[in-house]
Amino acid sequence: GLSSRPSFDIDVNTSTESQDNSSEIPPDQNDKWQTRETEQVFVESLEEWRKAHNIEKMTLGGHSMGGYLSVAYCEKYPQHVERLILISPAGVPDDREVDIKGRLKDAPLKFRLAVGVVSKFFHLGVTPSSFLRKFPEKRGRAMVQRYVEGRLPAITCPDEKTHLTDYLYTNAMLPGSGEDCLNKILKPTTFAHKPTLHRIPLLQVKNVSFIYGQNDWMDANGGIQTMEKCDELRKEAGKGDTPHVHVYGVRNAGHLLMLENWKEFNSAIALATGRGGRLSSHAPMPYDVKGPESAGRRFFAPPRWARKDADTVNDGGEQRRPATA
Repeated sequence: GLSSRPSFDIDVNTSTESQDNSSEIPPDQNDKWQTRETEQVFVESLEEWRKAHNIEKMTLGGHSMGGYLSVAYCEKYPQHVERLILISPAGVPDDREVDIKGRLKDAPLKFRLAVGVVSKFFHLGVTPSSFLRKFPEKRGRAMVQRYVEGRLPAITCPDEKTHLTDYLYTNAMLPGSGEDCLNKILKPTTFAHKPTLHRIPLLQVKNVSFIYGQNDWMDANGGIQTMEKCDELRKEAGKGDTPHVHVYGVRNAGHLLMLENWKEFNSAIALATGRGGRLSSHAPMPYDVKGPESAGRRFFAPPRWARKDADTVNDGGEQRRPATA
């Protein structure tokens, strides 16, 4: 809300790089180029903020797209990051491991048409906020209110619901800025052009933690695969400087886990920052995925493309329904 909302415009055809080469960047390189340039806009903005506040080293945490961009920052400025905390981060898994086309082929016609329309709008840069701006205020606020009530049933206080609705609606009505980066970093399927699954093991940051909601629509398998990959590199390849990765799960929560189960989320943050010893013995603790032999994957709801049943059973035998976005 306090952002100056600078306009966001990355034009491959007028870039310094393409002008220096006296030719346009090849079409098959456009996505990679735009992704790299887009990341750097946010990376350098964060670096300027760090300098302005004279912070030599920090614990860096990012939620959703902020998690993805925090990884990009750590790639360029690892010397200023003590610990990295990725809270339900976007862009971790690699879609080459998922048969998306095959699943769409078997999907109902109505669903495939909807995916096609959404993909078209996504490529055109249409975002949820830009869509909401097209409506009169009364209808727009009502849409946001329905979202809050349907998406966050854990919030039961009427005043809190009202304040959250006002906050989300007001931010959506401000001029677009960071939201315009989405189609330059992500694909319409929400997979990243440059998945962080392959980037995090190369970071020069010693401690990396993932925190997911139990019913998160971000795929927790991405964090678990990253942990396993880092463990394998340390053990088999002898790369001792590979990050130590932890994965935590917050019960009865989704993508907005800090709102849906804030007590367990706070404990997860304490553990991720190395301050777990300060927690009360009565503090609710998150699920700790110990490694490839643990039941971690059964704790989390399966990703959307793997969900076949409306209900799943976690490793504690409790029945739960996967959350929607």
